[in-house]
Amino acid sequence: MGDAAWVFFLEAGLALGLLVFIVWWTMGSRAELQEPPKTEEESKRPDGKQE
Repeated sequence: MGDAAWVFFLEAGLALGLLVFIVWWTMGSRAELQEPPKTEEESKRPDGKQE
């Protein structure tokens, strides 16, 4: 390969690290975005508030 082989390994390592970071970042916020299931009373009212 030659003297410039370290560039390819560096680029592959950075790409792998970026992929792992993106997967970690998106998995952490997924649980926060989910809303608890609505009860029957909440689903009947258009504003979702309880009486």
